[in-house]
Order: sequence, then C-alpha cells, then structure tokens
Amino acid sequence: MRRHRPARRAVEHPGDSCAPWPLETYTWAVLRVGSIVIRVDDLRRQVDFWSAALGYLPRDTDLRPDSDFVLLRPRDGTGPNVSLDRVRSSVQIPPRIHLDLYADDRPAEVERLKALGATEVHWDKRPPDADYVIMADPEGNRFCVVGPDNHD
Repeated sequence: MRRHRPARRAVEHPGDSCAPWPLETYTWAVLRVGSIVIRVDDLRRQVDFWSAALGYLPRDTDLRPDSDFVLLRPRDGTGPNVSLDRVRSSVQIPPRIHLDLYADDRPAEVERLKALGATEVHWDKRPPDADYVIMADPEGNRFCVVGPDNHD
C-alpha cells in the first residue's frame, strides 16, 4: 500500500531541532492554523463566553435557534479563528488538546475569565512556580492562561 504524503515545498526553517530527520533534508508544509474547533452543547452561551474571553467577533451576526456552528474571528484579523460546533459530546479529562492563552497580566485575566463564567481547575501535578493557570469554560472545556514569561 502506498502511503500518501502531503505536498511539501522547501522553505527556510528557523532551526528547530525536533525535526524527525536531519534539517537539511526537511521540507516544510505550507499550512497555517485557520480555525480551532471546540465542541459545545449550548451554542449561545459558548459564543457569548468565547467572544468576550478572546475579544473575537462572530463572522455571522445572525445566530438563529437552529444554528449549530459559529465561527469567531479576531477583531483585527490576526491569529486563528475559533469555531464553535454544537455536537453532543463528553468532555475528556485530561483533554487531548487544549488552548494556551497568553496574557500580559495573568492574575487579572484569570479573574476576568472567572467573571465571564470560567472556573479555575486544580491539578495536583501543577508545579508551585507554574507560569500558567488551568481553567475551564462554562461547559468544562479546559484551557490555560499563560503568564508573560512563557510566550515563546
């Protein structure tokens, strides 16, 4: 069986040492993250939360009762979209994937997110000097708020 490989184009690489083979033989896919999709139950509540949390705007402002998908986009057009997809599913703990949200003032952002309906999540293995706080949105989808010392 022939294995399909995505089309690749050679581009300059900044020197990442975790490539699976020598860098001089590696060609990089020309892809970018367009949207991160979060499964939700209550689409309206999650649109309200994530719009306020990220300062994003819905692409379509007409959210009908039968809507099952909303794409939120950055106000300035910079960065990936966040899409909310109404599909019944169970929250997986620990999640297989989560968002790391960077904050210049982590304590202030944590409090703001709590006021919007997020909760702080306790984790026994979190180091005492951690530069992140684990949180969950109103439906339990986890994300981290990362302090300014680890934005690289």
